[in-house]
Amino acid sequence: MRVAFVGKGGSGKTTLSALFSRHLAHSGAPVVAIDGDINQHLAYALGLDEHEVFAAPPLSARTGEIKDYLRGSNPRIPSREAMVKTTPPGRGSRLLRLLGDDEVHGHHVQQVGGVPLMVTGAFDENDLGVACYHSKLGAVELYLNHLVDGPGEYVVVDMTAGADAFASGLFTRFDMTFLVVEPTRKSVSVYRQYRDHAAEFGIPVAVVGNKVTGEDDLLFLKEHVGDDLLAHCEQSSYIRAQEQGRTHGDLEPHNTRTLDRLRAAVDARTKDWAAFQKHAVEFHLRNAAAWADEATGQDLAAQVDPDFQHGPAALTAFA
Repeated sequence: MRVAFVGKGGSGKTTLSALFSRHLAHSGAPVVAIDGDINQHLAYALGLDEHEVFAAPPLSARTGEIKDYLRGSNPRIPSREAMVKTTPPGRGSRLLRLLGDDEVHGHHVQQVGGVPLMVTGAFDENDLGVACYHSKLGAVELYLNHLVDGPGEYVVVDMTAGADAFASGLFTRFDMTFLVVEPTRKSVSVYRQYRDHAAEFGIPVAVVGNKVTGEDDLLFLKEHVGDDLLAHCEQSSYIRAQEQGRTHGDLEPHNTRTLDRLRAAVDARTKDWAAFQKHAVEFHLRNAAAWADEATGQDLAAQVDPDFQHGPAALTAFA
């Protein structure tokens, strides 16, 4: 299952992404965490020392090589230049298994705090003033488009802040989206934006209240979020100590139970490969018409393989 954490900047979505990823990994579940935020902090939230450097290359640094690998022998994609971030797989494409022995996982995964992690990569000097961060997220979109995750496997993505996550079709690539909401009017405003956008495409969203300090905070969230409120995290001395580089016991029991509730909500979802394929094709055609046909000089609608159906059966049927 693919899980996204979104929310207002500063709401705690990176912290919750890290906590949830560790919670899954420590239970023995196969999991890959991906830092898809413009502020690349997930490795440090998982336990990388502030003086250490994440050694695995960022996905965005090798987008061309990733395209070459994923397109395989697909005759509809003659070159990496013809492949854009939304290009869906078809017959001849290479599909990925979670943590499989492949070009993508082999080059880009590094263990941090017991969690296999991949990072999108930060802006560098060459990007400033000439590129948007969503150009870097293209590698994440390609990865998810070509991944066949099985039962009991998890991908956890820390997404960009606010409604900016809707600037690409990446938001449709998840089985569950957790919207992290603080008990403040600004955070609730972002929740309403995201809820309304997601509803247009049938994307399931559940709210995780964060930084709750008492009954008044909880009542505020219940009033403004209603039935979308799945669970909440209380203010945590454990997390504050981690952020300050100190060790302070274990995560509080209430917050641990919240992580259990999040996992139960994810596990209760039914994997809908048909909807995933539908959204992938829809957003590819949108991007082709909006900019990609002109950018590549090709009719990218022709990249859609009408006989391809994503999912476990595709691993053998379209190999």
